[in-house]
Amino acid sequence: MRPIVTALILLAGCPSFTSHAQLAPSPQLEANYELPPMFEASKVLPPEWLAGPHHRVRELSPSDGYLVHFTIDSDFGIFECIGVREVKRRIYEIEAIGRLVQFSKSDLFAQGVRQSIEAPVDAVRNIVENPVESVEQVPHTVGHFFSQIGSSLGSAVRGSDKDQKNAVDGSESEPKKGILRSVAGIAGFDKAKLTIARQLGVDPYSDNLRLQEEMEKVTWALFAGGLPLDIGVKVASTGASLALTATEFVGLPEEIYEVTPSELALRDRRSMEAMGVDVAVIDQVIGNPTLPPSMRHHMIGSMGILGPLPGRTNLVSLMTVCESSRHSHFLKNVLDLMVQRHRLVPYASFAVYDKLPGAMTTDGFMEITAPVDYVSWTERVAAFVLRSDWGASPKRFVVEGLLSPRAMAETKAAGWEIIAMQ
Repeated sequence: MRPIVTALILLAGCPSFTSHAQLAPSPQLEANYELPPMFEASKVLPPEWLAGPHHRVRELSPSDGYLVHFTIDSDFGIFECIGVREVKRRIYEIEAIGRLVQFSKSDLFAQGVRQSIEAPVDAVRNIVENPVESVEQVPHTVGHFFSQIGSSLGSAVRGSDKDQKNAVDGSESEPKKGILRSVAGIAGFDKAKLTIARQLGVDPYSDNLRLQEEMEKVTWALFAGGLPLDIGVKVASTGASLALTATEFVGLPEEIYEVTPSELALRDRRSMEAMGVDVAVIDQVIGNPTLPPSMRHHMIGSMGILGPLPGRTNLVSLMTVCESSRHSHFLKNVLDLMVQRHRLVPYASFAVYDKLPGAMTTDGFMEITAPVDYVSWTERVAAFVLRSDWGASPKRFVVEGLLSPRAMAETKAAGWEIIAMQ
């Protein structure tokens, strides 16, 4: 895989930069390339994002040639974010965690925990009464209720991205793994957790392990205790003033909150079958443990909007090679940008360059979309722009964000038209 594609596929950003945002000009290296600059978060992010009730964004933020890397210190751990898009998502999730932690101190939560032990709902009682697995697998103490209860929504999260710095420690002891296996099969728990996620306005399949833990803890207390699934908030109000509905913030289809993971997988399978995707590829997409179901469902929906054009099945295949949730988020953002462009300048066909989607437009351009923050003229960017297999068609580079003056000049000199999406 070419280095430039590796870098691009790892990243996701949004256009929040101004020409004065970088801390210092990019010095040129001996090989006549730029060194990605350092940025000040206060000059890049909206002021209301910089600090909130539970977080603060560190000021100095390095870039890598495509995106700016931010660090968020929070009451619930340190979150390393690649790109502005991830910063927004993590801030919202941090505030959601705060809501859940606050609720876990309430009388209603305590009542749920007590009732889940003394008089659990039938689905829970059946497991508690299982004489074979009750010793190691049944959460029969209060301490277990405060652990990772586990559901098919959260198990995929804990099974992937173990090396991501933003993931709060999710290591599990053997008894706790037993609990996960046991409770994941309880009828209704997944839908209960989806209800809580919907109230908070967060992705129920987020890779934020602390968020998953807190959602499962609260969901378990209410569900197993037979209490109403209502934590007293419809959408978390954040220090970032994100007064949005769940769909508007998360940017995902509303149906992810309405059906269980298995039902969602069945819908996605049928959609891919209707697109003519090979069964083996479908199995790989559905079985990819590092591809969150929410991202998968959203991307399949985007491909449906793009329409039955030549090469669409190749775009579907890209979901099989996502190796982390960040890969998935980047690919989702690329497809979102392609949908926007398709509505402005319709596409005629699709292509894949290594692992990067591309399209031929009806006006004759080979178009690449890149949801990045700030592009510097690095060796990798140069290799991407100057690669020899783009073909004879005119080329168009669609970006969210900015290019450095040098990157802008070099890219245009190589024959690319540059379109900035705001």
